[in-house]
Amino acid sequence: MRRLTLALLCATYLCLSLIVALTLWRNGLGWGVAVSAMMAALGLCLASHGMIMRFLEMREIRGEVEAVREAHRILLDQVTAIDGRVTDVARVVEADMGRAEALTDEVHMLEELVQDMGRRFDEQQAPYPLHNGVLRNGQSAAASQLHQPQGLMEIVREALIENRVDLYLQPVMALPQRRTVFYESYSRLRDASGRVLMPAEYLAVAEPGRLVTAIDNLLLFRCVQIVRRLARQDRRVGIFCNISMASLGDEAFFPQFLDLLRANRDLSPALVFEVGQAAFDSRNAVQARNMAKLADLGFRFSLDKVQTLDLDLQELQRADVKFVKISAQTLLDELADIDGRLVLRSMPDLAAEDFALLARRYGVDLVAEKVENERQVVDILDLDIQFGQGHLFGEPRAIKSDVLSEAGAPAPARQQARAA
Repeated sequence: MRRLTLALLCATYLCLSLIVALTLWRNGLGWGVAVSAMMAALGLCLASHGMIMRFLEMREIRGEVEAVREAHRILLDQVTAIDGRVTDVARVVEADMGRAEALTDEVHMLEELVQDMGRRFDEQQAPYPLHNGVLRNGQSAAASQLHQPQGLMEIVREALIENRVDLYLQPVMALPQRRTVFYESYSRLRDASGRVLMPAEYLAVAEPGRLVTAIDNLLLFRCVQIVRRLARQDRRVGIFCNISMASLGDEAFFPQFLDLLRANRDLSPALVFEVGQAAFDSRNAVQARNMAKLADLGFRFSLDKVQTLDLDLQELQRADVKFVKISAQTLLDELADIDGRLVLRSMPDLAAEDFALLARRYGVDLVAEKVENERQVVDILDLDIQFGQGHLFGEPRAIKSDVLSEAGAPAPARQQARAA
């Protein structure tokens, strides 16, 4: 392209020189003068050519410099973008390391828990020394066998050690939309054949053996894991997790569990600890103090197994109890018509539809549980209760083991348990 341009310029210079020479010759000047003028014009054109060529070269150089600058700007933008991605990756890695550390803490706590369970089982199963056919504690050996169902105790022991403790979830609905806003969690044990043990079965040996705390603790671990999984999915759904007062007063377990929750305090809006009304009313100073420690981290509480509606709402507010679960039938049985007004029998001075509003003034939401039919839903809505739970909305369903694995569930600690 540059050669063609040079040839065209040279031809242009020659033509201009000839035009100048012919113009001078036609004006009466001689050929000598015309030829001299032509040579002078040609020299002038060649000098101009040098300037033109330098101008073109400078323009080309400026274009190349600008292209280099543009490439440099693009490179800087890409480096900045890469640096941002590297920073994001570093943050993700740091967060994963934090979750890994938390999971490691969970595994250590679970191992210690299983070891403690093993020791307690051994203590429960160790026979008392006999003295003339009578146990040292004053019981006969036969009477001891009657009061100690060893077969069921062994089933419970194996279920705990082999990690055959399943998590069941039941939805809690916002009314009247019937949108799932919470789940209530339940624990179920399985024997070696896969048969599910209901609480009425295994609590018969778990309570005398002081193992309710161990079962509660395993349930608490799984609730934390499920809440963490829901948080990763950005699902705004919380979980009611039952906790016994024995767990809240366990000096060996509670400090470790408090450390775990402190490391996961971002889960506090989604995790609600549930206790029974009778247990709450009879809690001791240690248990109340430990509840306050959980509340300081932002965790809330719920009251269930409510037998009376004569609630001390101020005390519930001080204890950070944010939910009270009342059986739908209990609520309906409390209704009475006095002087043409629908009231609650335990609070005849208060209109029935104002009870839920009064509770909300103290920061307490009522949940109607054990809802079985649509008629109960209509009555519940008339009482301005905004949450419902029961088989009508969904039965408790088991969470698959692979879901718990994805949520970071610790593997069964069989070796440590057997070593205990």
